[in-house]
Amino acid sequence: MRGSVWNRRTVQRLRQLLISTVGSMKVKLLLCCCIGFTLIVLASRASDFMGWTSHTAVLERSSDSRKGYSIVMNTWKRYDLLKQSISHYSRCPRLDSIHIVWSEPSPPSDSLTKFLDHIVHLNTRDGRQVELKYDINKEDSLNNRFKEIKVLRTDAVFSIDDDVIFPCSSVEFAFDVWQSASDTMVGFVPRMHWVDPKGDKNHYIYGGWWSVWWTGTYSMVLSKAAFFHKKYLSLYTNEMPASIKEFITKNRFSLLLCYLLLTLIYISFELCAHASAWFLFNCKYFSLNIGLDFTRNCEDIAMSFLVANVTNAPPIWVKGKIFEIGSTGISTLGGHTEKRTNCVDRFVAEFGRMPLVPTSVKAVDSRNIWFW
Repeated sequence: MRGSVWNRRTVQRLRQLLISTVGSMKVKLLLCCCIGFTLIVLASRASDFMGWTSHTAVLERSSDSRKGYSIVMNTWKRYDLLKQSISHYSRCPRLDSIHIVWSEPSPPSDSLTKFLDHIVHLNTRDGRQVELKYDINKEDSLNNRFKEIKVLRTDAVFSIDDDVIFPCSSVEFAFDVWQSASDTMVGFVPRMHWVDPKGDKNHYIYGGWWSVWWTGTYSMVLSKAAFFHKKYLSLYTNEMPASIKEFITKNRFSLLLCYLLLTLIYISFELCAHASAWFLFNCKYFSLNIGLDFTRNCEDIAMSFLVANVTNAPPIWVKGKIFEIGSTGISTLGGHTEKRTNCVDRFVAEFGRMPLVPTSVKAVDSRNIWFW
């Protein structure tokens, strides 16, 4: 009898203990859920508590105080490429104006201007006002791309070639980077200069993309895709030594002559593609034989020297996906690196020193990558 009573009491106590344990677990589980929910809410509101905001919110609240940028686009008789580029870049959110550097003998045709105006109008129906202007030059010179533009409404200039496309998101990010260092150049195409390995301290070697890729070091960003302050257009126009600008302009006729002859070959003789490429490759030898310099196109290096001479600081390379919609260009021709090396040495002599500053810093948009 006593044993059965004791067993019943034991069972009751175990039941009570089990019920209390389960109840306690339910309470703890409910408490954990409440804490988890609270943490999620706090995390979602943390940006507001800490004064952090999303990129979009910053743009919306600061649109009145943060100006946009102006595109200065260099072009030469590549109307299809020009149309593609204008159609693309006119969609970029903070674009204020587009200035087409026009150095052809004839002004832009009515059909071209009407088409481009129409494209810009279609792409800015969201309320933005993007100006499209043509900076007409009487003389064909690579210096024209850096000629002062007094009507610019923005401090930021995005210098771009007509055959290079970057996503608007990359351009907008580069603009943000430039705003943090508005005195320097910020761009997508890095290059490097190297001291002569033979020990000549007065001689430098121009380093192309592969040298940058191998070492992770650069000292220039090319103006084919770069932001800089509009004041450098004024400095280039009014302060750049005339000897440097003459050096850049001199013998540009050889480049145009070679392309003209190549065009005639295509039209008149319909040579195969590899034969035409052979002719273009050997165009530089034709130029040298008549005393001309085919690959003298160093205005971008000159601008890098100018900016570095003012800032005593390196440029900033921004990561961005590039789409080249034109030909490979003269950088693929033999002797290109040697000619660019000569330009570097010439500019060092003109400036009296080497102003370019090497760096290994690269700006990357951390919102678009998982590991950084």
